[in-house]
Amino acid sequence: MKILAIETSAVTASVAVTQEETLLAQSFQNTGLTHSATLMPMAADLLKNTGLTLEEMDVIAVAVGPGSFTGVRIGVAAAKGLAWPGNKPCAPCSTLESMAWQCAHLGGEICPVMDARRSQVYNARFLAQGGGLTRLTPDRAIGLEELVEEVRQSGEKQILVGDGARLCRDAFAAAGVEAVCMPPHLIYQTAWGVARAALELARAGELVDAGRLNPHYHRLSQAERERLERLSGTNS
Repeated sequence: MKILAIETSAVTASVAVTQEETLLAQSFQNTGLTHSATLMPMAADLLKNTGLTLEEMDVIAVAVGPGSFTGVRIGVAAAKGLAWPGNKPCAPCSTLESMAWQCAHLGGEICPVMDARRSQVYNARFLAQGGGLTRLTPDRAIGLEELVEEVRQSGEKQILVGDGARLCRDAFAAAGVEAVCMPPHLIYQTAWGVARAALELARAGELVDAGRLNPHYHRLSQAERERLERLSGTNS
């Protein structure tokens, strides 16, 4: 099974092609350039350089959130555009689970974290055993203090991955929780992780068509929060 995977949920952008669990090629950028300008050329160049075509891809995978509202929308829109012409099945992958797959070989408790601002992080916790993952919590936006207390009660060393890893490491250390960050070149989410998560969805029969591929933000956008606050003020 060949998978074309897209990751644009944060500041980095990446595209990968895998066959089952084997990475065939990956393009990764952390240059601050906008995903809307870089993503599709990255995908086209990746396929060209591998001698593969879009028609040869069995699945189109994308990180559907949580993450940057704009980044997730760009990734989902790109995946829809790639999947629709050939009616390719799509894999709507959790950003956090995709990140956890990057550490699954290490074993132990994995704690993917993305800075969600407003004293919150996007987080889910996983247990890695034998090269596989067991989910311990759902994807969520959670207060940093609440997450610290949760992992403190678990008593287990935490493997941190994501752009909120260093923030959490400092907070965990202050609470006496042992934690280690993935190294700098592995700390950000990658399209390979998305492809690996997609493989699990495919094996479980949980792929969708392009029409049912939607973002999963896990929190209202600032504009939506402000709109609801205005409505609440009007009705009070």
